[in-house]
Amino acid sequence: VQLQASGGGLVQAGGSLRLSCAASGRTFSAYRMGWFRQVPEKQRDLVASISSGGSTNYAASVKGRFTISRDNIKSTVYLQMNNLKPEDTAVYFCAADRTNTYSFDWWGQGTQVTVSS
Repeated sequence: VQLQASGGGLVQAGGSLRLSCAASGRTFSAYRMGWFRQVPEKQRDLVASISSGGSTNYAASVKGRFTISRDNIKSTVYLQMNNLKPEDTAVYFCAADRTNTYSFDWWGQGTQVTVSS
């Protein structure tokens, strides 16, 4: 599986961005997919995940503002981010959990999200 993330950028606080992550391979629909974020010298944190069946989970800090979704026809997972805050500034990564055990073992390159106050 190869993952290609896009959609990052600079936005003002209160604004919105949508991240996309396109996957290669024919078994995308079978994987749990996740979005993580990382700031310098901090660990990479799980922001949101979506199972192969469409069940979603969110970090408390983004619940109600971010929405993860997937399009299995396009082999793409999305992260809609609304009401962005400066503390959402980070490099965002998408990842695939091929065993559906919350063990994300395939990673895309990061995309920078910067929220100005």
